[in-house]
Amino acid sequence: MNEYARLRMLIGSDATGAAVRRWARDVLAGVIDASTDLTAVRHPLGFLCFPAWRGDGFGICVHVWTEGVHATPTTSLMHAHSWDLLSTVLYGTVGNEIIEIDSAPAHPTHRLFEIQSAADGDLVRATPQLVTYRTRSREHFHAGEVYTLPNGAFHVSDVHGEAATVVLGEDNRGRPDLSLGTLATTDHWVHRTLCTPTESRRAAQTVLAHLQDQVLPKQLENRCERAT
Repeated sequence: MNEYARLRMLIGSDATGAAVRRWARDVLAGVIDASTDLTAVRHPLGFLCFPAWRGDGFGICVHVWTEGVHATPTTSLMHAHSWDLLSTVLYGTVGNEIIEIDSAPAHPTHRLFEIQSAADGDLVRATPQLVTYRTRSREHFHAGEVYTLPNGAFHVSDVHGEAATVVLGEDNRGRPDLSLGTLATTDHWVHRTLCTPTESRRAAQTVLAHLQDQVLPKQLENRCERAT
């Protein structure tokens, strides 16, 4: 059984919150004591990403929203993953604003972009598709809660203050990530910025401090919702 399958099974168990927190503690403790070479990456949507495990079409990350990390998108915050997401909130509150796209508007406001990822960054490519959008729903999830987002679902992550999640991703082969940008935005390259070892350790210590202080309400441990 690989790490993805093991963690996926833990999330489906009767004690999701406690089991996943133990897993996150083990992973991030290795960052602090340098027993692993895991390094945080600055994501343009405003969080740090620890890519904890990668397999054939599967991945596990720890996402951390913390002080001093700000969103710097080159298109907009509205995006859709090419992969199916399963996420557990470790602490804090994570919101999703679900976006509905109108692909044949009389007065388009945005252009659709395809994002092709490579080892050192992302090629953000403008498509001919002009669209507009509306907010369909808003959801907020708290410590111990689990939520899903299917591939292709446009959304905006809404996080205020300190928060962290464990994210499982299952790739949908052949589909690019998508984003909405201005009508005038053109093709461009976005480079990924690695955190220094000191920054990575600091972020890991922040997560562990929150987990140590937190007591998860039992009534939240079994909640799992799909974005609607």
